[in-house]
Amino acid sequence: MGLFSFMKNAGKKLFGQKDEPTATTTAAAPASKTDLLKAEVARLGIPVSNLNVEVSEMVTVSGTTMTNADREKVILAMGNIDCVGCVEDNLTVTNPEPEATFHVVQSGDTLSKIAKDVYGDAMKYPVIFEANKPMLEHPDKIYPGQTLRIPAL
Repeated sequence: MGLFSFMKNAGKKLFGQKDEPTATTTAAAPASKTDLLKAEVARLGIPVSNLNVEVSEMVTVSGTTMTNADREKVILAMGNIDCVGCVEDNLTVTNPEPEATFHVVQSGDTLSKIAKDVYGDAMKYPVIFEANKPMLEHPDKIYPGQTLRIPAL
């Protein structure tokens, strides 16, 4: 549990523009930011029960997940959204294991470069890629300001 900071102006454009409909918006009732964030976690297939999301100056998440990896993925799924600058983590983990560290992608970073810096071996980049699935769909699709999970080896 804790508070995690993110770059507010980097990330997936989940909320859309003021005059632009989003994928889950209907003509009768636009989806709330809370509903959009819950839908993003569901779309990514991250297992969490009783997920509760509150949006104010920050996003607050609570619920129960089996592993720290799933907990961290929920935090990253919420924080790597444009306009989200902070995520308060109130998730409970039923089978805790060592927590990963987080890395904010800088201009010029690649997963290989990050793996070389963190693990001393650029060929360990698949470890980072796998740790960030399903948020990452391809190892080359990272961007400056994105926050990634870096698991211990």
